[in-house]
Amino acid sequence: MIGFISYLVNGISLGSVYAIIALGYTMVYGIAKMLNFAHGDVIMIGAFVVFSTVSGAGLPPVIGVLISVVACTLLGMAIERIAYKPLRKASKLAVLITAIGVSYFLQNVALLIYGANTKSFTSVVTIEPLTLADGALVISGETIVTVAACIIIMIGLMTFMKYSKSGRAMLAVSEDSGAAQLMGVNVNSTIALTFAIGSALAAIAGVLLCSSYPSLTPYTGSMPGIKAFVAAVFGGIGSIPGAFIGGILLGVIEILGKAYVSSQLADAIVFAVLIIVLLVKPTGLLGKQIQEKV
Repeated sequence: MIGFISYLVNGISLGSVYAIIALGYTMVYGIAKMLNFAHGDVIMIGAFVVFSTVSGAGLPPVIGVLISVVACTLLGMAIERIAYKPLRKASKLAVLITAIGVSYFLQNVALLIYGANTKSFTSVVTIEPLTLADGALVISGETIVTVAACIIIMIGLMTFMKYSKSGRAMLAVSEDSGAAQLMGVNVNSTIALTFAIGSALAAIAGVLLCSSYPSLTPYTGSMPGIKAFVAAVFGGIGSIPGAFIGGILLGVIEILGKAYVSSQLADAIVFAVLIIVLLVKPTGLLGKQIQEKV
């Protein structure tokens, strides 16, 4: 029983990272109606910034994380401005190909700067682990911080979307960008802000991921990025609570699959569950069917 609880806790921790990444995916898709497949590589850039500032320059972890968040925010806005804004009226295929191109560009920039060797990432979390059940169950500080950060971010985003002027503008653009523009909403600025928030979340996710799994390469963000996209689709892409639920469920399924079925088949189990969910509910767990007006 203790073993199962331990696996469950680890699954929730990993799922919290997926959820934070998925929140960025779901915001960009829900508002800009585009899939930013370079999002996973922004995670990697954020982790490398912390690696350079903390392990390289010797700065305090808090300063390193703040620098990473600022750097990724600016990077996200630059990507949107240079790569995606000119394609605002282009086909979805053109945007998708551009996103893949941006992804490879970021990976190769990281390869040129840091090389292909795996770097040892020093955790930025200093909280002591929590020991329960007379030492039989140990919850790491990274797990505590990751789950807490995920919950705080989700609540903060939902509050921001509901009560702030910028958040309501995002909701308006997600419903109908043309009508929102007629009502005085600056669509370009709103989309840029969406990319900024999503990229800031990617930086936090990258730091938390590498703190729990302390290795870093230019390809670190690729698979977590894909799995977070799966989580966003699983929960209902465009839905903030859906991204949270999808991320947590995905992490739990992956860890339990590795523990009780096969570590080699864990990824296959994750994608198989996604297929089954989409067959039953094509819009995801919390997704809504969009009625097209003709």
